[in-house]
Amino acid sequence: MKVEIWSDIMCPFCYIGKRRLEEALARFPHADQVQVQWRSFELDPNLQTNPGQSIHELLAERKGVSVEQGRQMNAQMAQHATTVGLEFNFDKTIPANTFNAHRLIHLAAAHQRQDAMKERILRAYFTEGLNIDDPATLTRLAAEVALPEAEVAQLWQTDAYAQEVRHDEYQARQIGVRGVPYFVFADKYAVSGAQPSELFEEVLEKVWEEARPMPVQVAGPDGTACGLDGSAC
Repeated sequence: MKVEIWSDIMCPFCYIGKRRLEEALARFPHADQVQVQWRSFELDPNLQTNPGQSIHELLAERKGVSVEQGRQMNAQMAQHATTVGLEFNFDKTIPANTFNAHRLIHLAAAHQRQDAMKERILRAYFTEGLNIDDPATLTRLAAEVALPEAEVAQLWQTDAYAQEVRHDEYQARQIGVRGVPYFVFADKYAVSGAQPSELFEEVLEKVWEEARPMPVQVAGPDGTACGLDGSAC
């Protein structure tokens, strides 16, 4: 079963949604047959990385509120994140363009390390306050998930995987994605937002059952057959 997820690194609900899907998968008996694919989505492709600006200031600017109100909004989000075991340190968060991080996640996918790379970058951004647009920082994070050093170094010297990022975003427009996280199960069912894990579990079960339908009996029950107890044999 394929599960595709459009998300952005700077989206707190994307990290929360990741945890809720993982909770559902932990209860799903066929989780070993579920393939999760992360798709790129930039909430603000034009954002300029600015280590000198706080995330509170950026939020206040975008919402048209005071910096203190922005800080309070982020505090509420951080509290919400604790419900799924996440620690958000918004006082340390560095507003950053996420394009290079998405490219690195695509490279990781080529080495079957995509989820590990996604998780590591999310934690770096939300918990550790690292600059996830800085090639040196991204190189160190890539080494932690065992990506080939030479390929990571080459990534910053070329536009490798840029087309893959753009293609993901093109696909998002084609299927009508207006916000993230956005989950697509088996090219059939879509779930928008960081929904409760119970809903994800219901969708997983539905897709699984539909892919393996029960046989439909077309003859009556009175045909000659052996019973489970060996009768009529």
